[in-house]
Order: sequence, then C-alpha cells, then structure tokens
Amino acid sequence: MEERLQSLKDYLFTEETWIQLGLTFFKVILILLLTAIAVKFGKHIIEKVFAVRQRSPLGYSERRQNTLLKLLQNVLTYVIYFSAIIAILTTFGIKVAGLLAGAGIVGLAVGFGAQSLVKDVITGFFIVFEDQFAVGDQVQIGTANGIVQEIGLRTTKVKSYTGELHIIPNGSILVVINYSIYNSLALIDISIAPENDIPSMEKNIEEFLEGLPNRYEELVKTPSYLGVQSFDASEIVVRFTAETLPTKQNSIARKIRRDLIEFFELKGIKIS
Repeated sequence: MEERLQSLKDYLFTEETWIQLGLTFFKVILILLLTAIAVKFGKHIIEKVFAVRQRSPLGYSERRQNTLLKLLQNVLTYVIYFSAIIAILTTFGIKVAGLLAGAGIVGLAVGFGAQSLVKDVITGFFIVFEDQFAVGDQVQIGTANGIVQEIGLRTTKVKSYTGELHIIPNGSILVVINYSIYNSLALIDISIAPENDIPSMEKNIEEFLEGLPNRYEELVKTPSYLGVQSFDASEIVVRFTAETLPTKQNSIARKIRRDLIEFFELKGIKIS
C-alpha cells in the first residue's frame, strides 16, 4: 500500500506530469474554441449559399429554402460536435476505435429500445422530402397550433400565438393541417336591424365590395355578398365571404367588419 502511495506521489509531483496535463487541457480548450468557430462559420456559409440560390432565376420556394437551411445547419452542428467529442477523447488517450467498436455491439443490444429515435429521424426526413410543411408555415399538429420555427432531424418546433413553444417528436406526427399552402376564406357575419330596406342595402353593399381589393392587397379577388344568413324578430344576419392569401383571413375579416360598420353608418343602415 505504501509503495502504491509513493508511486502516485512520484507521478503527481513530477514536472513532466503537470506539463502533460497542461498540454492536454490546452488542447481541449483549443478544440472547444475551434468547434464554436466551425459551427458559426459553417452556418454562415450555408446561409450565404442559400441566399445566392434564392437569387437564381429558377425561383426556389422561400418556405422550402428556410426549412432546408435550418435542417442543414442542425446536421452540421451535430457532425461538428460529434467530431469534437472524438477529438477530446483522443486527447485524453482513449482509444476511439475500440470505443466505437464496443458502442456498435452495445448498439445492437439497445437497438430495439431506440426504435422511437429512428422513427423520429425517418419521419423528419420524409416531412422535408415531401414538403408537407416548412419553416414559417401556420400549422396545426395535434393540439399545437402556430408557426413552424424549426424542423430538425428528431423534433419539430411550433410556436403558438400566445408564445408557447411546442417541441414535437417527428415520429408522433400523424395528421398535420397546413394553413399556408392554399388561399384562405374569411366568413364575415354582420347583424342589422329588421327595419332596414334590404334591397337598397344589398345594392349599396355590391358597390362597397368592388372597391375593397384596391385597399387590401391580401385579398385575392372581390369579396362576395351571400345574402341573409339568419333572422329573427330582433336582427337580420347577413354574410360575406372573402378569399385571401394563405393565413390572412382573420386580419382581413376584422378590417372588413370595421369598414362595413363605417359604411353602414354612412348610408344610414341600422346595425343590430
């Protein structure tokens, strides 16, 4: 026991040992510094490449460009961090080749337990490959409704309008509602008093609707007046529809309601 303690003391209190430890930690710090620089520089290069590609005459889809940009940056980060871990282990004298071989054997043993991870990665690949949705799209995935912030190899991040960030494993995505691909339709109901002259009101409404596309660029075409939706002794509900650019239906509906209220007041039409 005393011989072992003496050997340990001889090892720790030699100049060569501390020089070796100092060099090892210096190499680790250098590797971490180079890793941070490589990640930042690599992401910048990818952004530049996609910026040049976006300006090409082929006219690539911006939403798909943003998705691929985020995905490639994630892959680059994973690869660089993995390489840095291997370099740090090598610096400490660990035989990486034997470690990887052992990891392969262990991987076979835990393979069945990693099925969900593999499923997430494969599903994420097909989401991007099939362009099911992209970064910036408004989607609903399960109970998560909001804007896609990022599509990674394993998870998708959706930010709701109230600020919550939903992190969803790709393998659990079964049904997606994408609101950003096709034009949207706004339904607008206005309640008016029963004593109004309906034919005169409808004539004025047609003239009013004709001028809306010039005011709002989100409108695809002139809104339509559908007619009386419902009525009772106290009110008559009239309905309008407006085809808008994707996801713009709610903002346009609010603007048209405001304009209709002002228009009705101007024309002397009583609102219920």
